Amino acid sequence: MPINRNALIRYKTIDNCLRNKYRSWTLDDLIDACSEALYEFEGIDKGVSRRTVQMDIQLMRSNKLGYNAPIVIKDKKYYAYSDAEYSITNIPLTDQDLGTLSEVVQILKQFKGFSHFEEIGGMVNRLEDKIYTSKTHSVSVIDFEKNDRLTGLHYLDTLYQAIIKKQVLNLTYQSFKAAEPQVYVFHPYLLKEYRNRWFILGVANRVKVHLTLALDRIKDISVNADFAYRENTLFNPSTFFENVIGVTKNAGQRPEYILFWIDKKNAPYVITKPIHNSQRIIKEDNMGIVFQICVVINFELERELLDFGDFIEVIRPRGLRKRIEKRLKTAGAYYEESKVLEIDDEIVEVYSPNPKDAGV
Repeated sequence: MPINRNALIRYKTIDNCLRNKYRSWTLDDLIDACSEALYEFEGIDKGVSRRTVQMDIQLMRSNKLGYNAPIVIKDKKYYAYSDAEYSITNIPLTDQDLGTLSEVVQILKQFKGFSHFEEIGGMVNRLEDKIYTSKTHSVSVIDFEKNDRLTGLHYLDTLYQAIIKKQVLNLTYQSFKAAEPQVYVFHPYLLKEYRNRWFILGVANRVKVHLTLALDRIKDISVNADFAYRENTLFNPSTFFENVIGVTKNAGQRPEYILFWIDKKNAPYVITKPIHNSQRIIKEDNMGIVFQICVVINFELERELLDFGDFIEVIRPRGLRKRIEKRLKTAGAYYEESKVLEIDDEIVEVYSPNPKDAGV
């Protein structure tokens, strides 16, 4: 059965409500939630009818959509899932879904050779692998990098919709350094991924510079209709990160030439996987290779350089060299002075991975 976008929004909204174990949901509550979701995502201000939500629940309970949702009514009033772990997002793909995805993959593969579509290569591989494993009921033959414990990813679609629809948000955020959450009236401009973490860039009322906020530190998001959306005049999203490793950059911050030496044994790893697309070889001898990149100096750059451990030497700029040297000396002092307390053997035993699982 084909599902239109509005119906899918309602199903996902009902699913999100019933997965919330900290609240009881009447039919009127579900109607209000669906109406708010349609207004937020589609701009539809006409409320959802009682009959529509009742039909949605009936369809979700049935096998017509493949959901078979275990929706029950408690105390003759409140709707809930009888299985607390159930979600429509966890159901397997249907034959129709697999057929549609196969058609999409074939279309996307036609563009893989074009330079403007290079970024879709990984996405096509993911789709092909998902379709293959679902059809054959076999294990995956591609192991993509992932982190199943990341939080905040459920805000991705909300933020994406807010950007393209130019919506102002009430965004509750608590950084690692803050004792209490802070609420921003936020104008979102750009979603950015780095090392499997997602960030949103934008401006907030009464804040002069743009903010880069991690999705895993967001506590709540809602649309704020009291303020007009402020257009982005601070940076060009298509070029802002050209000279950046990571996500940290101030508007107007200029890139600098970074020179570093890698020993001969490890240099091939840097050649085959450049730190940045500006990377160039400046000098090469029997001991190693001097590389140059042109990037903004930020925390992520320093962490990237420190990842090379004892087979790198930062040459210039001098300030960056001094900071890397200082951080390495500090790290060495931890081992020399044994500052870390001994860990209880029982705790280690509880949290140690199974040697078989770890490949030991």
